[in-house]
Amino acid sequence: MENIEVQEILLTDRFEERAKVVKAMAHPSRLKMIDELSRGERCVCDLRELVGADMSTVSKHLSVLKKAGIVEDERRGKQIYYRLRVPCVINFFHCIESVIEAKGK
Repeated sequence: MENIEVQEILLTDRFEERAKVVKAMAHPSRLKMIDELSRGERCVCDLRELVGADMSTVSKHLSVLKKAGIVEDERRGKQIYYRLRVPCVINFFHCIESVIEAKGK
C-alpha cells in the first residue's frame, strides 16, 4: 500500500471517531448534562433531576457519553458521580453558539 493510501485510511478513521463523539452529544438531555458537568462533578440523582427523566433513561444517556469518552464515573457508596473526562468539550458549545448566532436565531 502506498503511503498516501495509508494516510487516507487513517484520516477516514479519525473522521469516524469524530463523528462518534458528535453523535454522542446529539441529544438535548446529553447536552444539558455536559453543560452541568462543566461546572463540576454531579451524582446521577442530580442529573436525573436536571433532565427530568427516569433513572434508566439518564443511565442510558450517561452510558453513551461514557462510551464516547466524554464523561467518566466514580462510585462512592451507593452513589455514582460523573465528571467531564475532557473538559475542553465545552468549547464545542461556544462554537455551536457562534453558528446559531450567525444564522440569526
